[in-house]
Amino acid sequence: MTGLLIIVLLFGLLWFLMIRPQRARAQEQQRVLSSVAPGDEILTVGGIYGIVQEIEPDEDGGDLVVEIADGIHVRVARKAVATVVKPEDENDEDEDEDVLDADDAPGTEVPASTPELPDRVEEVNDEKETVNPGVATQAAPPDRS
Repeated sequence: MTGLLIIVLLFGLLWFLMIRPQRARAQEQQRVLSSVAPGDEILTVGGIYGIVQEIEPDEDGGDLVVEIADGIHVRVARKAVATVVKPEDENDEDEDEDVLDADDAPGTEVPASTPELPDRVEEVNDEKETVNPGVATQAAPPDRS
């Protein structure tokens, strides 16, 4: 009798720790997939960001036509959508760039600052120039004897 009770308790613990959270994640993913609309910015499971242009009918598979760059449209399976990107995230980044220091006088431009390079890194100004000159030259094949 106690052996059966232990098995039932272990199954209950397994359900509570594994099956229940997995069902909750699946329901949340289904809610995200059903709420996708044209104009939404999405992130695919492959890591590609894009804006939904149109949604094909469910009888055609329910795929999405997503614009990943200006004039470049790809067809993405609806199940490949990882999340819908919230527009608030982009606005927060833009607001940080617009903030002026207290020392800046009104009406003056904030100069664009260039990031400083670490001590060991040199700036490359020419495409033919390389930071690691030894990498660009081909090594001689080893002598075989």
